[in-house]
Amino acid sequence: MESGTDEAYLAYVNGRIPALRRIAFLLSGDEHQADDLVQETITKLYARWPRISAVENVDAYVHTMMVRAFLDEKRRGWWRVLLGSPPDRAAPVAGAAEDRAVLRAALAKVPPRQQAVLVLRFLCDLAVSEVAEILGCSEGTVKSQTSHGLNALRRILGEPVRNGGAR
Repeated sequence: MESGTDEAYLAYVNGRIPALRRIAFLLSGDEHQADDLVQETITKLYARWPRISAVENVDAYVHTMMVRAFLDEKRRGWWRVLLGSPPDRAAPVAGAAEDRAVLRAALAKVPPRQQAVLVLRFLCDLAVSEVAEILGCSEGTVKSQTSHGLNALRRILGEPVRNGGAR
């Protein structure tokens, strides 16, 4: 790559690392996996930077890359191959930390695509149209995945599921 292109890439990545790590952590729930997701994303980004830097919304493109990397990792299930089952976690501290741990555990039981939609919609506060663009699907699909994901969370958490789903 040309020096100017490298500088533009470095400026973009250095400015976006905190936001990318936040999204990766919200998707994966684990700092180490989040770092791996960010690393995989920015590595692929570097290889494609000359083309991607000309895209109108680079952030949306990079978010799409990250979500796809997350979904690919979920499909591969590398930890099952290495460990046989997920590692045990220490008991959470009472209060908000406990609520986060319960929510994270419940979210991990939701199918990966629904998990990605819920994270992007509610934890990253993205609009339905933005999530649809990132996932490469229709807005209707995002809405139905949101509804199914919320209902799955309610079942997992033992809350009653509303008739007609969530809106």
